[in-house]
Amino acid sequence: MVKKENTDYRYVNDLRRFAYSQGKLVEQKKFLILLGISAIFLVLVAVLVEQFVSLGSEQTFILVAAAIIGGYMALNIGANDVANNMGPAVGGKVISVGTAVLIAAVCESSGALLAGGDVVSTVSKGIISPGNDVSVTSFRYLMLSALLAAALWINLATFFNSPVSTTHSIVGGILGAGLTVAGLSIVNWGTMAAIAASWVISPVFGGIVAALLLLIIQIKVLNVKDKKSAASKWVPILISLMAGAFTAYMALKGLKKIYKFSSNEVFIYTPLFMCTAYFLSRPFINSKIKLLENKKEDIYKLFHLPLLFGVALLCFAHGANDVANAVGPLAAIVSTLYDGGGIESKVSIPLWVMTIGAIGIALGLLLFGPKLINTVGQKITRLNAPRAYCVALSSAITVLIATTLGLPVSSTHIAIGAIFGIGFLREFLENPSKSNISKSKSKRKLVRRNFLFSIAAAWIVTVPASATLAGSIYYLFSITAF
Repeated sequence: MVKKENTDYRYVNDLRRFAYSQGKLVEQKKFLILLGISAIFLVLVAVLVEQFVSLGSEQTFILVAAAIIGGYMALNIGANDVANNMGPAVGGKVISVGTAVLIAAVCESSGALLAGGDVVSTVSKGIISPGNDVSVTSFRYLMLSALLAAALWINLATFFNSPVSTTHSIVGGILGAGLTVAGLSIVNWGTMAAIAASWVISPVFGGIVAALLLLIIQIKVLNVKDKKSAASKWVPILISLMAGAFTAYMALKGLKKIYKFSSNEVFIYTPLFMCTAYFLSRPFINSKIKLLENKKEDIYKLFHLPLLFGVALLCFAHGANDVANAVGPLAAIVSTLYDGGGIESKVSIPLWVMTIGAIGIALGLLLFGPKLINTVGQKITRLNAPRAYCVALSSAITVLIATTLGLPVSSTHIAIGAIFGIGFLREFLENPSKSNISKSKSKRKLVRRNFLFSIAAAWIVTVPASATLAGSIYYLFSITAF
């Protein structure tokens, strides 16, 4: 009898090992297919650019190489950066990963094409000041090196499930290549110091704002006896707050390339949209509450629709703003080939360049985005609809505060900081005070510390790692190309 049980046990283990190996094989095949689709996209970019440009052979080579690397960068932005907006909604079980990817792909590409702007800074927020000592040829390879280094770093971060700032990656790339070209004198160290300060400012602001919002929801709605009456009063107010925040956010960030809103217009439209949202949402919320029970899980459903609107607008604004990280250096190279051959501080972005960025971001999201969306939404701390709502609203409010104060912030750092802020607030609220903790019972950890430390480490090394890569790539270009 014992012998038969041992045989059955070995048989079950063999089946498990076989199933595990088969699963790994399927994952590898799927990954190779996704890589193949990405490669086809980059080949199409190269072929189309080569077919439609009329330049000398060397200039055509540089432009085609820049277009391929720009497409590669866009793929990586879609795979990494977009997860910060959609991850909380997935983690809160408001939408599935597939739905999140489709919504984000549409909104990101729409934002890039409709509101991506026609002008971009060639030196990424003024991090370097190329003067007469930098030749046009050196400037082209500087931008090429920065773009490739940033794309490689984001690719590596995505592989290790670390959400990093694409803006900081390209800033680091331009910094490193610039230092290699012309030394310390080319760098605007004041701008660099402000960007370094944002490593702390962004996540701390995001975490504090998200925690405060969640605390209000907990005290006023979720922890009261009559949750339905409380929700009837407070959820329309919260929706109104979100409408006002996103009105100002879209005016100052999402739509700024289409139309420059004056301060007076922002002050007029923001309260107008707040009032409109309040009076429209109140009867809608009251009608929904009648169908719900007086339970937290039912109250969560009231946050689903406003959360979806919020993350969709965040994705639109992200596509409008961050497409420049993918195609800004490419546009700078194009300007040196067509616009008199000089180095300009700001250049126009041709439609075909913007299209490469928009399609690349959407395709990268569709192919590789689900992995990091799951990480952001589920592996840092446990989320639900109200918590995810607080992350989305915190992102908009934090950007508005920082913009008003003139502080540089990263949308990636804000969103991740907001998730950590919510997790640490949960630990504080759900654990008893130290005096009441028995010796046999320790405090529950509701935030995964390994993700906290790994993500923080990735943020700290992003600029120096990207800079080192860019400097090395430029050096290789310098000894082989010119």
